[in-house]
Amino acid sequence: MSDVLFGDDHVRKYEETDGEVGHIWQNDAPTLVLTTKGRKTGEPRKFALIYQQYEGSYVVVASKGGAPEHPGWYKNLVANPDVEVQVGAEKFAAVARTGSAEEKAAVWARMTAVWPAFDEYQAKTARDIPVVLLDPA
Repeated sequence: MSDVLFGDDHVRKYEETDGEVGHIWQNDAPTLVLTTKGRKTGEPRKFALIYQQYEGSYVVVASKGGAPEHPGWYKNLVANPDVEVQVGAEKFAAVARTGSAEEKAAVWARMTAVWPAFDEYQAKTARDIPVVLLDPA
């Protein structure tokens, strides 16, 4: 059932079930719910994103499917790095930061192992797709 979840439906089901539906997504990819503050509206914005853990942080990729511009959620957290994260039933405050080139090199293979399309997304765009580390506050 969780294989058909996308966007707001994914977030809603995830939150309603404390991640029982939606935490493990397509092809067994684990997802979290990231809540950012809208950079223009100040309103909370929620996104279900594939993640992996790395040295105490949660890592997500700002791929937007290889689009030429960064996803809105990434622009939001650059403007305001204080975010909320839900992993399964666990909810916590975090501080988001763009990973350094060294951190991206360290985590990229881990991210593409769980979602191989990240390599395709990077190949089809001229922008350097950022990895974002969510450090629990």
